[in-house]
Amino acid sequence: MSTDILTHVESGVMTITLNRLERKNSITSDMYGAMAGALATAQSDASVRVVVIQGHETVFSAGNDIGDFLNKPPAGMDSPVFRFLHGIATFPKPLIAAVCGPAVGIGTTLLMHCDLVYAGDNAAFSLPFVNLGLCPEAASSLLVPQMFGYHRAAEALLLGEPFMAEAALEVGIVNRVVPPTEANGVAQAAARKLAAKPQSSLIETKRLMKQGQQQLVLQQMAEEGKSFGRMLGEPAAKEAFGAFMEKRKPDFSKV
Repeated sequence: MSTDILTHVESGVMTITLNRLERKNSITSDMYGAMAGALATAQSDASVRVVVIQGHETVFSAGNDIGDFLNKPPAGMDSPVFRFLHGIATFPKPLIAAVCGPAVGIGTTLLMHCDLVYAGDNAAFSLPFVNLGLCPEAASSLLVPQMFGYHRAAEALLLGEPFMAEAALEVGIVNRVVPPTEANGVAQAAARKLAAKPQSSLIETKRLMKQGQQQLVLQQMAEEGKSFGRMLGEPAAKEAFGAFMEKRKPDFSKV
């Protein structure tokens, strides 16, 4: 059994830990499947009242594992990655994240589906989809403009350059910035507070806050998924991934 994703339940809180430090917590298809399964279990298990997603104090996630991603590209809405994305977008209970160090691609976009996010002051967020010859995912083409405003969203998504924790706090991705050694603990403390509250009230309040947007989010995910799958086979993405594997700078002059 893989230990790349760890799950632990205590006092009504399920903690999902990215545990692949030797690869900077880059996410494989199997890891997506494990996280999707954990969310499904948490949703159906009445004893689980809150879920926390966390990494290590030095790194949250470097995004998709490129080698695994090329060998097992997302194949339709039933693939592990889309099951995970659908799971976080529709999860009815409180969902918290603790983020330290690099949070690349999905490492940033998944946060937009969490209810509370606590970041270490070493957190570095990036949305490098264009730089990979691809388009946004996880409904980030909808959510980033809503959260950032259009021009800041264009800067983040078109340039794909990293932005730090204080900038993420300013645009509303994170609730609070703390020392990296404290982020997971702060998230756990918030989870315990929520676990002590009436679950029916938490679920209904979250439903009411999200009801006007959830269908739009799912539609945008599906639209992005079609574009993402198509672009993955096009010359720009092939050049970007080839350059990554060959450790060279990509040349997009002919694509």
